[in-house]
Amino acid sequence: MLDFQLAHARARDAVYAPLDVEAIAREVNPALIVRSAATDRVTYLRRPDFGRMLDANSRDRLRHEARPECGWDAVFVVADGLSSIGVQQSAPQLLRFCRDRLKDWSLAPVVIATQARVALGDEIGELIGAHLCVVLIGERPGLTVANSLGVYLTWDPRVGRRDAERNCVSNVHPDGLSCRGAAEIVTWLMTEARRRKLSGVELKHEAAIESEHVTALSHRA
Repeated sequence: MLDFQLAHARARDAVYAPLDVEAIAREVNPALIVRSAATDRVTYLRRPDFGRMLDANSRDRLRHEARPECGWDAVFVVADGLSSIGVQQSAPQLLRFCRDRLKDWSLAPVVIATQARVALGDEIGELIGAHLCVVLIGERPGLTVANSLGVYLTWDPRVGRRDAERNCVSNVHPDGLSCRGAAEIVTWLMTEARRRKLSGVELKHEAAIESEHVTALSHRA
């Protein structure tokens, strides 16, 4: 019973703990900071649709600062989701590993989003003018793992994209898929998405990556 209560408390903390945006911004610089239309955590949990759209100020900021004329190959979005703890622990390292493998890519400034759902990346990617949007987001905590990070890739992001049009790499945390292993999968998917100009159920991960933790690759959001 004590183990259950501890696991439940950790899961609640993961959901309600705020993301330290300044700390993330220092590690992933340059960064743009936005938020969804969910004004607080309670609204975010009760109205998932609000978490899928930017608030007016964030939308205006991206329009003025995003420089879509640059024709970015990709934009990374770091989003709190349902486990800010997972994001805080893994997102900066995973992003560094990905950037190291994408030297020939034109990458937009990282966007840090709070009160965010996966689909918020569609609007962000569309406003920035990126060909590909990669969302690093905290996954729903369970009773065994409260600090898991998921990565969602969407080619040609725009409002209205369906879940079947995304690829997902999940279970990224210290006891699951490592950041290095996740970066290998994510950058392979990014490269193939750019080459084939698609993402989702038509894009399967086929690279042979040797890791005892590579157990999760699906198409869900």
